[in-house]
Amino acid sequence: MRCSLRTPALLALGAAVLAACSVSTPDRQAARAPAVAEAPAPAPPPPPSASTYAPAAPRSVTVTGSSIAAPQAMLKRAPAPGYLIIAPPQADKFPDKEANATQLVAEHPVSTFSADVDTASYAFVRRQLTGGRLPPPGAVRVEEMVNYFPYRYAAPTTRNAPFAVTTEVMPSPWRAGNQLLHVAVRGFDLAQAERPPLNLVLLIDVSGSMGGPDRLPLLQQGLRLFAESLRENDRVSIVTYANGTEVALEPTLGRDKQKIVDALDGLRAAGGTAGGDGLQRAYALAERHRDPKAVNRVILATDGDFNIGITDPKQLERFIADKRKSGVYLSVFGVGTGNLNDALIQRLTQSGNGNAAYIDSLLEARKAMQEELGSTMFPIANDVKMQVEFNPKQVAAYRLIGYETRMLARQDFKDDKVDAGDMGAGHTVTAIYEITPASEAGKLVDPLRYGDGKKAAPAAKGDELCFVKVRYKLPGQGASRETAHAVRAASVRKAFDAASEDARFAVAVAAFGQRLRGEAPVADYSYADIASLANEARGKDAEGYRAEFVRLVRMAESLGKTNPVGQP
Repeated sequence: MRCSLRTPALLALGAAVLAACSVSTPDRQAARAPAVAEAPAPAPPPPPSASTYAPAAPRSVTVTGSSIAAPQAMLKRAPAPGYLIIAPPQADKFPDKEANATQLVAEHPVSTFSADVDTASYAFVRRQLTGGRLPPPGAVRVEEMVNYFPYRYAAPTTRNAPFAVTTEVMPSPWRAGNQLLHVAVRGFDLAQAERPPLNLVLLIDVSGSMGGPDRLPLLQQGLRLFAESLRENDRVSIVTYANGTEVALEPTLGRDKQKIVDALDGLRAAGGTAGGDGLQRAYALAERHRDPKAVNRVILATDGDFNIGITDPKQLERFIADKRKSGVYLSVFGVGTGNLNDALIQRLTQSGNGNAAYIDSLLEARKAMQEELGSTMFPIANDVKMQVEFNPKQVAAYRLIGYETRMLARQDFKDDKVDAGDMGAGHTVTAIYEITPASEAGKLVDPLRYGDGKKAAPAAKGDELCFVKVRYKLPGQGASRETAHAVRAASVRKAFDAASEDARFAVAVAAFGQRLRGEAPVADYSYADIASLANEARGKDAEGYRAEFVRLVRMAESLGKTNPVGQP
């Protein structure tokens, strides 16, 4: 009687045997390893607790292209020496958004979006590249990469008009005939003495998935730096969640830094992920000690894996949006890789009038939690919306680069009930449009036989390329204000090199983000071209962020040559 190895039952049995059997000698290890995966057997690990190997759901063991559920009993004990453990494929989740399409000005003359000062995407991309991997396209949000860097934009002079808007128009470096519109917004910076006290609740995920050195231990290091920067009248509480929730630190004044640090040092990771319940308890604590003269905020630190309590994303969004109305906002620090729920983090942050950052190293923890958290905590404007109207006499088409998750309808701009992004003291926002001049319209579409029947722009405004508007609410106010800026056609730079260093560097970052996403407009613009563009616009780079960016571009270039799967 002949047995076929294609029988599913036999495949499953064989996989289980391979996963469960111990290999006692090096020769037998070498013989068996290729049949399971091309990876060396790990060195004998120290004996961990059983909970370390007891995930919430069964993992998969991959054997020559097949996957079966590993027996739960096997997952509850540490692997013995000689076992070959196959890591499950990454289950990171990212927003699924197509790149913005090119719009004809004759049909859609107005572009509207919410301001975004998040930086999470850049740090995650950096982690993937430095780890020798090209990032998944969904992880790349171009606007967050561009807005990661500090820029020297012109600053406003008064708090009552909290924004300064500047623009530059230059030839596109990747498509002849097209131009790039660079829009820069800089917020008013508050002096240290003017900054109100903080009422913060640190909501920290201490579930089993946070046990790795790049998760809870990294957060603890960063939050120690944050604790050192607290002022005497700032107030901090700590709530943790795993299988349940716990108040690890009752409200404590910033003058008692050691007590705060001791509470952070005492955190340990184990158990499930009751993130929804943790949010409820953290908000309740923040509201109980809410100070109308203070900044009231919950700071969630997590890998985003919620599986106990409120787990429905829409229900979580509604809960956070409702709490936002009470004046308690939400910010999120994401960590880890493999089960990072970035999509959920983005949704929660946008619902909570906050910002999101990704912590991939102690240096990034220092940047996000110590150097920038001070300004991030102090909002100078809420519901910041941007709108650009293009003049059809000057522009045939436009494409907003990035901001796919922040797009708004035209009528949302004046609707004060529509939520939008928030900006902290001294923050900058950069937006870049690729535009096709009216003189190049024939390359896009044929002219209408009977005309479009629309009135041309008034003669007095015919020399305007576009009109940029920023709408916002001052903190504590329900009615919005507006500032506007006209862009003249005569202001277009004759050459790309004539633009400012900040504008050119931002364009290089935007090109890199598009290239990583595999977007068609930059398909013929190489990583080498992008690196050269960035190198020439580095300017003063005291912290080395721009030099690091160039190295990341070179890394992506090398990875693209050696492992181009899934990348252009």
